[in-house]
Amino acid sequence: MLRVGDEFYKNMLENIYDGVYFVDCERKITFWNKGAERITGFSASEVVNLYCFDNILNHINEDGVQLCLNLCPLANTIKTGSTCEASVFLHHKNGHRVPITVKAVPIYEGENIIGAVEIFTDDSNKQFLIHSMNELKIIAMIDQLTELPNRRFIETKLISKINEFTNLGIPFGIAFMDIDHFKIINDTYGHDVGDEILKMVSNTFTNNIRCSDFVGRWGGEEFVAILANVNEEKLFHLSQKMRALIENSIMRRDEEDLRVTISIGSSLCKENDTMKTILKRADELLYKSKANGRNTVTID
Repeated sequence: MLRVGDEFYKNMLENIYDGVYFVDCERKITFWNKGAERITGFSASEVVNLYCFDNILNHINEDGVQLCLNLCPLANTIKTGSTCEASVFLHHKNGHRVPITVKAVPIYEGENIIGAVEIFTDDSNKQFLIHSMNELKIIAMIDQLTELPNRRFIETKLISKINEFTNLGIPFGIAFMDIDHFKIINDTYGHDVGDEILKMVSNTFTNNIRCSDFVGRWGGEEFVAILANVNEEKLFHLSQKMRALIENSIMRRDEEDLRVTISIGSSLCKENDTMKTILKRADELLYKSKANGRNTVTID
């Protein structure tokens, strides 16, 4: 079994947007990630070391049949060693039912099954595009500080969007964004405060983009947003919205309010664009924004 006590792997699993929990062969819960907390309302402290059938999730199917005792995907996986998938309805801590898709996978030690992992997705709210990746492969695609998609994930998503544009004519644009004078923040207040600023900026992005859009951390203080189904006017509007929201975000530190601004270079995908060409064009536009005084959007 994955040793979830290992802090490295535990931190990786915590960053998965979907719910993830581990059980032993008796279906006692040994790990419960933040995604599971978010979807179910139950905290890890409330469920770890209990059994999954102990009045916690109480999965039912669409006919109202209770699954936890006889038809549980986890139990079947532990018994047969096969991967099981199902669409079920879990019991939220607040009493209501939540539609989820579950996938139960056996965990082996040598040739022996020692437990299982269940990965479950909230089917009632599919806003976050992490769901497009394959289960635990997402670990390698997440920036650990901001919990945003990382550069590798951005590149994967961008290639997919270019293919859609080329083959289906579905338009999109990108916004290359950079925090202005970020080095001054680090030099003045220290890297811990700089990290908190990065988190503030990241949370502003993720809480305010459209369901169809995507934003990730390119590296350092640079971010890339991929904005779906936009023309030039809409791309400019969405870019300006992100700029204005960051400008008006405030991190309160002691008695001081810390603010930052961002410069943005935005571009629509054009005929014959590749990932390299559209990123290069947006990056050049970003530097025009820097040269024009920062805290501005330059678009092509």
